Amino acid sequence: SMPFLLCLKKKKSPVPLGRNIFQKHTPPIQQNYQALLESCLKNKRLFTDDTFPAHISSIGTGALLKKLPRNLQWKRPHALHRSPIFYAANRKQLDLCQGLVENCWFLAALEALTFHQDILAAVVPQNQSFERKYAGIFHFRFWHFGEWIDVVADDRLPVNEVGELLFVSSVYKNVFWGALLEKAYAKLYGSYEDLQIGQVSEALVDFTGGVNTRIKLAEAPPDLWDILTRATYSRSLMGCQTHLGVYFPSVSFSCIQTTKVLKNGLVAGHAYTVTGIRKVTCQYGPENLVRLRNPWGKIEWKGDWSDRMSLRDFKIHFVDLVICKLTPDLMSQEDGKKWMYSWKSGRWVKGSTAGGSLRFCNG
Repeated sequence: SMPFLLCLKKKKSPVPLGRNIFQKHTPPIQQNYQALLESCLKNKRLFTDDTFPAHISSIGTGALLKKLPRNLQWKRPHALHRSPIFYAANRKQLDLCQGLVENCWFLAALEALTFHQDILAAVVPQNQSFERKYAGIFHFRFWHFGEWIDVVADDRLPVNEVGELLFVSSVYKNVFWGALLEKAYAKLYGSYEDLQIGQVSEALVDFTGGVNTRIKLAEAPPDLWDILTRATYSRSLMGCQTHLGVYFPSVSFSCIQTTKVLKNGLVAGHAYTVTGIRKVTCQYGPENLVRLRNPWGKIEWKGDWSDRMSLRDFKIHFVDLVICKLTPDLMSQEDGKKWMYSWKSGRWVKGSTAGGSLRFCNG
């Protein structure tokens, strides 16, 4: 949502640059959740989403398919658990675990949401359940190209032969909000496989419409602890990434690139959620601690302070910190400063304004 400049090389373009460089984007098909729900209830049938079918095409076409069990099935939560719950009010019961899709960046951002019930409720409408007005249909809201859009999904989820979810699941196996939200997000992106590569910062914006600040920890400002404190008390969402090592020197990544677990318990090239900070007093004086969560739901830092980590170690072992705030005033300590922003709706045009990583240049 911040202003940006468009830089173009001086070369002949198939699109006249003087006219309409920014073309209005076409948002995803908007399905009316309430109308579809009422129709299903009236006809006493469960919703099936033909726009994102229970078919291998919704999972993808590439490397992810090699991970799938031979007898993959699509089942609704009622077939997987005696008493499925959409959403748990207890925050500890909201913890999620990553599945076969290597989307730690998405899950790290999603975990950050669970610490802010009101922000989470904007993405995950709370008046949904497997009991009252249940018709196999759910909906979620994402910030997409400058506007909130509603994404509908049916509750047919891919499972293996023993009924275990293949992708995101809850620590409490009867809770399904995370699996259904991931399905809606995959639908928004195109397929589950399209969630393999991304950034924590992208997902945080998709969940909030907020403004990101990225801090390279090797060049962290001397007031980093003050920034973390202001971010925490202003209810910002935070994520971070470990070093990619010699694998892929790119800011966008997928956990599939490496599953190397280091001796200190951290995973190389992996996204984590910053879940809190705390200053404690030790025999030798005060210590600033950062609390982290691994989206895998297991494998934690083995160094000092257990799953908490000193700010000193945090700056050494992590590449960068992403802070997503609902307003762009995090880095300023001046009271009463007013912000202005400009907005231009458009899209990248192939051969004219399109850009991106050279690793993914075919189309």
